[in-house]
Amino acid sequence: MRAVIQRVRRAAVVVEGVTVGEITEPGLFVLVGVGHDDGAADVELIARKIADLRLLEGEQSVTDAGAPVLVVSQFTLLADTRKGRRPSWSAAAAGAVAEPVVAQVVSALRARGLTVATGRFGAHMEIESIADGPVTILVDSDAS
Repeated sequence: MRAVIQRVRRAAVVVEGVTVGEITEPGLFVLVGVGHDDGAADVELIARKIADLRLLEGEQSVTDAGAPVLVVSQFTLLADTRKGRRPSWSAAAAGAVAEPVVAQVVSALRARGLTVATGRFGAHMEIESIADGPVTILVDSDAS
């Protein structure tokens, strides 16, 4: 599982002209990509990193600051670009597998007391975010 974690001032996800998820104060915007073999240990590691990495002002985590998180599923994080010009998506789990895993990440964050907004799985989303810093971190459960 891979997650791109970005410190933001605010962020929103719009689907068909309707805002489906947003955070309106400083927090984290997180893209999550799920692979075929990702399971409970990957969910826990990614949720812990999102919750506990000290990425906010004053070296605080979102847990320390009570800051919100916006989570969006993003299968393209698993792209393999080593050959040619067309990325391969073969490492990404199918939607039926990935959707519940992303939901587990969201649930794990909420279980830690965090406010979590989400995108809409499988939808074409317009994403607006105001980066703060910029601070952008890649977490890979296979490499952590």
